[in-house]
Amino acid sequence: MSSCIRRGTSPFFAACLVLATVVNSASAQAPTAVPAGAIPQDFRSQHFVLHTDLTAAEAKELLEKLEYMLGIISVYWQKPPKGIIECYVAKDVAKWPAGSIPDDYGRQKIARREGVTVSLVLGNEGKSTVYASAEGGVAQHEAVHAYCAQNFGTTGPTWYSEGMAEMGQYWRKGALDVQVHEYVVKHIRESEPKSLNAIVNSNETTGDSWENYAWRWALCHLLASNSNYAASFRPLGLGILNQKPVSFEQAYGHMANEISFEYLFFLQRLCNGFRNDLCAWDWKRKFTAMAPGTARTMPVQAGRGFQPTGVLVKVGQSYDVNCTGTWKLDKKSTKPMTAAGEEGTKPEDDGKLIGAIFSDFQLSEEFEIGATGSFSIPSDGQLFVRCRSDWGSLGDNTGTITVKLTAAK
Repeated sequence: MSSCIRRGTSPFFAACLVLATVVNSASAQAPTAVPAGAIPQDFRSQHFVLHTDLTAAEAKELLEKLEYMLGIISVYWQKPPKGIIECYVAKDVAKWPAGSIPDDYGRQKIARREGVTVSLVLGNEGKSTVYASAEGGVAQHEAVHAYCAQNFGTTGPTWYSEGMAEMGQYWRKGALDVQVHEYVVKHIRESEPKSLNAIVNSNETTGDSWENYAWRWALCHLLASNSNYAASFRPLGLGILNQKPVSFEQAYGHMANEISFEYLFFLQRLCNGFRNDLCAWDWKRKFTAMAPGTARTMPVQAGRGFQPTGVLVKVGQSYDVNCTGTWKLDKKSTKPMTAAGEEGTKPEDDGKLIGAIFSDFQLSEEFEIGATGSFSIPSDGQLFVRCRSDWGSLGDNTGTITVKLTAAK
């Protein structure tokens, strides 16, 4: 999956833009001039013309997905789509007659079950043609490239271009949870993490490998969905696409340590359903030590990741804990539980109050705290706590526990 931009100034380019606007219909439909069963058949929607061997029902479904995605990204990038995006999408390209796909490289990419977007660009506008396998979300991925090329005349540097295109095939309106192919999750969880510098500042090129695409997606998803970075990510992207003098380092260099920590935190816990917005780290909270015999109280939400207690702790210190209130691990559940959790459930999903120590941008192993009793601190640092729950289902959790900590005398 890749984007190929050809820059030109020929009269043919202008003609392409004019002709493209003629192919425009309010709904997906097959033209009457094409015999039933012919390969390819043409289907149209408001912003796409689709040449394909998909069935009419499959073509209609794909066009609906493409229009839906285009609506989301055009709002995100603050630019309504220009012109028509032409797409060649094939299930079995071997059955397509010679010459039915006008670009040989596009046909080769489809045969490899991949995709490419070829764009002729003049200034800051372009005319794009998508060539894509019908498998997975290849057509959606390529349509993001096509939109960017036709609206901005560029798709940006590789990390941004391919990361956002990968997001495009998964994007769902208003949804912030991870929903990707399981092989992407498996690769990231089982591989040595690729550094931010290796993603942003390498000489990698578009169309290199799905593994590299996975890392670019992970970075873009984090920056787009984590409240600590999302406010800067959209302006950065718009600056990139509008070819302004902006860069990743300018936007985030002052918080490199914070991004690196949350990026690794995300990769290590990646699963479908993970919510960066619910796991965003509270970097503004102040932490101070507690004098022996003093107490502090704090609310802890079941539906969030690690939350700061504000308590600076030292190894070997002991604290008494007393929790009040209940929470649930399922919105439909009628059975609330305390911070002691529920006996007999999976350890990673039992509702118990647990803690971890944050120090020098490192997080300790989790340790159990529970609802009452005492616990000792395993290392120096800042104490964070959470409801123990599967990372992919935090959005299903409800309720808040009030935690009272008393420093032992």
